[in-house]
Amino acid sequence: MERFSVNGSLTAAPGKRDELLQYLLEAAQEMEQVENCYIYSVGIDPEDDAKVYVYEVWEDQDAHQASLTLDVFRNLIEKAKPIIAGMDDYPNLIIKGGKGIK
Repeated sequence: MERFSVNGSLTAAPGKRDELLQYLLEAAQEMEQVENCYIYSVGIDPEDDAKVYVYEVWEDQDAHQASLTLDVFRNLIEKAKPIIAGMDDYPNLIIKGGKGIK
């Protein structure tokens, strides 16, 4: 069993981290309905008032690519784009196993 993982952070415009966080949490809630998305977690570093971190685990890379066409992501991008000041991507991973991964 292998899974595909995407993770990174989004930097919000000054004073907009909480707004960006809410958009991403809304997306995470909608991801509950997407079968081939196993994890979509959103978090913050309490010491950094600008960044929001996202960690995703998908069935495979094709499932992740297909997700980018979903309304939930198109709406997220439309709402969040004006308040995103930057993005940092971390390496995509092929998950080989671990707790919570089926």
